[in-house]
Amino acid sequence: MALLQDNFPTFLQGFGYTLLSSIIALVGSMILGTGFAIMQIVPQKWAQVIGNVYVQVFRNIPLLIITFFFFLVVSKYVKMSGFTSGTVALMLYTSAFIAETVRAGILSVNSGQMEGARANGLSFAQAMQHIVLPQAFRIALPSLGNQFINLVKNSSILAFVGGLDLMYQGNMVAANTFDTFSTYIIVAIFYLILTLPLSYYIQHLERKLKRAL
Repeated sequence: MALLQDNFPTFLQGFGYTLLSSIIALVGSMILGTGFAIMQIVPQKWAQVIGNVYVQVFRNIPLLIITFFFFLVVSKYVKMSGFTSGTVALMLYTSAFIAETVRAGILSVNSGQMEGARANGLSFAQAMQHIVLPQAFRIALPSLGNQFINLVKNSSILAFVGGLDLMYQGNMVAANTFDTFSTYIIVAIFYLILTLPLSYYIQHLERKLKRAL
């Protein structure tokens, strides 16, 4: 296809930015989400309040508004590019959903395992790290996989703040060539290149975990 050949470097650059943003946001949202999930179930009331407020705020505000907040407001005080603004917003937004997913996984683990670990001398943190969280992640894996795929697709939000991602570059190509149909078909294919291997890998992990149980 001539359109792809003529604009391949542009699409490839957008693909690279989308991949980079997705990886950063995925790692960050997993760390934040797991941390706030634990805060929601620890005995300390203040931690539960902070965890619940964080999750409810970022889960119930549209991703676009969070992105514009960082790009238009926070960037006035902290130097922040469109790519950084979009990636941070994507990380915070996704972490709220991951927190709920991980929390549900933790609550699905038999409470007697935590009690047994504590009775054997493990601290709460040690029991959570070595006993509860590994099982919680196994239980939550299908839902986490869906969140990861949604994260990659939601990375298109960077296009609204000049994040140089795949959707942004697609918009530029469509505006220059006036061939919107072919352009967005190509963009869709690039997104599939990112999401399909991730989807199949999650399915592979699920089958592997089922065989291990």
